[in-house]
Amino acid sequence: MPTFVAPGIAVLESEEAALFDALEARFQDIARALGARPVTGPGLLPEEDLARLDFFRNFPHLALPVTTLTEQAREELARGEARTPSPEHPPVPTGCCLPTATCYGLLVSRQRRDIETPEVITAIGRCFRNEDHYDGLRRLRSFHMREALYIGGQEGVVEHLSRATELVLGLADRLGIKMSKEPATDPFYLGDGARSILNQLDPVKFEFVSDDGTAIASVNRHRNFFGERLDISFGGEPAYSGCLAFGVERWVHALLQMHGDARRALVAVNESAA
Repeated sequence: MPTFVAPGIAVLESEEAALFDALEARFQDIARALGARPVTGPGLLPEEDLARLDFFRNFPHLALPVTTLTEQAREELARGEARTPSPEHPPVPTGCCLPTATCYGLLVSRQRRDIETPEVITAIGRCFRNEDHYDGLRRLRSFHMREALYIGGQEGVVEHLSRATELVLGLADRLGIKMSKEPATDPFYLGDGARSILNQLDPVKFEFVSDDGTAIASVNRHRNFFGERLDISFGGEPAYSGCLAFGVERWVHALLQMHGDARRALVAVNESAA
């Protein structure tokens, strides 16, 4: 079983790590079926870019800013006068935050671009969230998220997410995971009253929820929000975007709950290859 070195921070032991890799292979199969090409996203995000996306307005509780040590703190630690940085020498902000989702870095990397043809990219990222509580592999401070992101026209986003839904439900069916598709209540622009009302009428995020109430994947329709904020254009207008996201450790959790141990779960995943 996983080893927890601190609340919300897990190490997957060998058998669980093999299960993680096998699931990731299935998620990459789905990304390829969606026409996504692989990229590697950034491990840090500039605070100024997150501010442009209303991140701090909507999710201030999740933010984990990155800091560095003052010269005095470094000297104090190097001399062995303290084991951890002392309050007398508080850390200095770097202007960056740890990512809470993989797609932020991918979208920021496309800012100020005119996209002539739709772009579909996929990446797995280690994400970090300052939650109010942690719960095994269901809710972690540090976890992995595989995403398949579409940037282009409005109809293309709808087709991308419709096909993504089919593929996720197909994988869950092959694995024997019972799940429901439910509208979520945490779109990125909750703070804007007009957009929040629009979301109630036309939800932009749906979660795939397993039997025990864990959201293990989601499809997210961003409308043209990121296109407007990041100056990404398609056909002379702000681009539309949408993504499919998998919480990899949450799928590990779901299969461990089903099969009782990682070995039996791994057999099921290997047999599920389409």
